[in-house]
Amino acid sequence: MKNITIITPFFYPEPISTGKFNTEMVLALKEKGCTVTVFCFHPFYPEWKIEKSDEQLDGVKIFRGGKHIKFTKNATVRRIILELSFTFFILRNLTKIKKNTDIVIPVFPPSLAFYIVRYFLKKKIQCVGIVHDLQEIYANQKRGILNKIIAKGIHHVEKKTYQYCDKLIFLSNEMKEVAQNTYQLIPSKLKVQYPFITINKEHTTNDLETLLPNNKQHIVYSGALGEKQNPKELVEIFDYCSKTLDNVLFHVFSQGTFFEALKEKNTNKNIQFHKLVPKKNIEELYSKSTIQIVPQLKGTSKGSLPSKLPNLLVSGCNVLCITDEGSEIEKLFKKYEIETVITTWDKRKIKELFEKILKKETINEKQIKVSEQLFKIEYMVDTIIKP
Repeated sequence: MKNITIITPFFYPEPISTGKFNTEMVLALKEKGCTVTVFCFHPFYPEWKIEKSDEQLDGVKIFRGGKHIKFTKNATVRRIILELSFTFFILRNLTKIKKNTDIVIPVFPPSLAFYIVRYFLKKKIQCVGIVHDLQEIYANQKRGILNKIIAKGIHHVEKKTYQYCDKLIFLSNEMKEVAQNTYQLIPSKLKVQYPFITINKEHTTNDLETLLPNNKQHIVYSGALGEKQNPKELVEIFDYCSKTLDNVLFHVFSQGTFFEALKEKNTNKNIQFHKLVPKKNIEELYSKSTIQIVPQLKGTSKGSLPSKLPNLLVSGCNVLCITDEGSEIEKLFKKYEIETVITTWDKRKIKELFEKILKKETINEKQIKVSEQLFKIEYMVDTIIKP
């Protein structure tokens, strides 16, 4: 079978987002009979603080770096630190990467490492890139001369890197179309594969009763909390709704700089901040949530599709997505008649939707069936390894 090399700073045992996605993907590739090697950093997300780890996955070779790196609180600066440090790490491991590799999978972002590494790879090595975020979309949201210069740099690096790949897998059609037009990519190289389900509903714990008591209803945000989730406005919505929604608690389960800043400023007893729950409790968290909210900063839906969305939908939990009009999520929800999506951050309208959803008591069985059909990890594996 294929010898596959994964290049990404985000990997096991990181609990959420790209790290979790990459871990589950690697395990699925291994189950398919592939030999998998991963070049990554020691875990640091979402705290942006390196935690040295010697943890291994059975049958997977893991080479880790970055144990002495220090990130800053400034989002732009720490992204630059990540790009540069990961590039140096990959360059130091070039010999290992080139050795006995059939397929190399760079997971974007970051992109600078592969932008440079591509010059040193053997032509026989197939490159299959997986795009989680289009960083240019987020960079263009920021103002100022420095940010404009950074945005131009991102455009150049992403364009050249994407063009080099033999195959590019995007997590949504929206991302693929934007990238194709922005970077003049060859359509035949581009594939779309939605994120996949990683939870097991049959193994639900009972550890969160004190956080999510059954005598209350719970509106929850859980997962990574960064600029693209619009965290400040999200908490403002929670605060606004908490004044009129009776018997409802609002929760933020996350970690990192945005989380800590919002937690420190919070004075509303009906808004509670918790660290991320362990992996074993994810299913329980979803089952005890009355509503799980999936927020996207205005104008950024083209940049990514949340990888946790399949898990939320297949859990049967009521989901409210705040997204852009005409976005992939809005189209998906309307096509398969999945509830509920809204294309405004208007507090009053969101509160009205909360009120409507809170009256529902049954698990959304149709939502579960649609999710089980759309979000299979086997689809991702097949897209990677098939010619």
